[in-house]
Amino acid sequence: MLPFIDFRVFIFCLDSMKKRVVVAMSGGVDSSTAASILAKQGYEVIGVSMRLPNLGETSEVGCCGIRGIDDARNVAQKIGIPFYALNYEREFEDKVIDYLCREYENGRTPNPCIVCNEKVKLGSLLDKAKSLNADYLATGHYARIEYDKLSKRYLLKKGKDKAKDQSYFLFSLSQEQLSHSIFPLGDYTKSGVRRLAKEFGLKVHDKVASQEICFVPGNDYREFLRARVDTEKFVSGAIVNRDGKILGEHQGIAFYTIGQRKGIGAHKKPFYVTAIDKETNTVVIGEEKELFQDKLVAENVNWVDREKLVETTEVKARIRHKHPESEATIFPLNGGKVRVEFAQPQRAIAPGQAVVFYREETVVGGGWIA
Repeated sequence: MLPFIDFRVFIFCLDSMKKRVVVAMSGGVDSSTAASILAKQGYEVIGVSMRLPNLGETSEVGCCGIRGIDDARNVAQKIGIPFYALNYEREFEDKVIDYLCREYENGRTPNPCIVCNEKVKLGSLLDKAKSLNADYLATGHYARIEYDKLSKRYLLKKGKDKAKDQSYFLFSLSQEQLSHSIFPLGDYTKSGVRRLAKEFGLKVHDKVASQEICFVPGNDYREFLRARVDTEKFVSGAIVNRDGKILGEHQGIAFYTIGQRKGIGAHKKPFYVTAIDKETNTVVIGEEKELFQDKLVAENVNWVDREKLVETTEVKARIRHKHPESEATIFPLNGGKVRVEFAQPQRAIAPGQAVVFYREETVVGGGWIA
């Protein structure tokens, strides 16, 4: 009697056999486990770490410092795959760091993780993977990609672990990028990934994850700006209330973000940054109730589940990664923009951040708050 064969597994194995995939390895538990999963599934796996700017030979800063690269190399050796550390200093400087500094200089709040994913990890590194004749680039993101035969589009979906879901950071990926991307951890929880890493014998199974802006020492972006930006660009100006009354002086709009409470001077009651006006070089502060708004305009919108927005649509919208989703209506505007109206006012809508639209588990699209 022939043994039972699960043809779903059989077909999957056929699909993975001889498929070459480059894995972006930071040295953390997520990307290390992703590489191990793919190797065990039969892919021809190549591990690659990106060497970033200002991370010298003794640096341990962020996920791609020297320690991270060493950890990634050790994992690659453990699972028996080739490994390369490639210099991405120029790309990261031009596409991520310059963007971050420019946005803060303009009084906006940047999101470098989104730009890094689109322009570097799944941009420049994906191009490198293709030059190595790889079919895919894989990362350790907690998200999922599915192909919808009806719409003939690649869909981006939330990861199974809702606490770790990273679909928000991937909304700007194109159909071309999604078609050549793999997220092996999309169906796992973080705790499950750590258990699996331990089963694989990976020493990084209990390694602490990087937080906030991974390439900024101590997550202090203000000191980072002072070290990298010409101090002449930090021009002091007035701190005012919404009526224009001067309440203090700021040291440069780059050092303030919407919703900020500290660093705006002492007042009789709690005040927060409610607006930043580059044209007048002023920082506007007010009571917490002034932080709430029920609408915004988003620009440079990228649609994932459709070609474009042709009519008013109901969605759930998220204005920051950890911000709760809220019911919203999106209205198409000219020039790749949309107007977003929320059912309930949202706290601290910050220009420069991303607003991402969802329908249940699926990313509809997203754009940058104007």
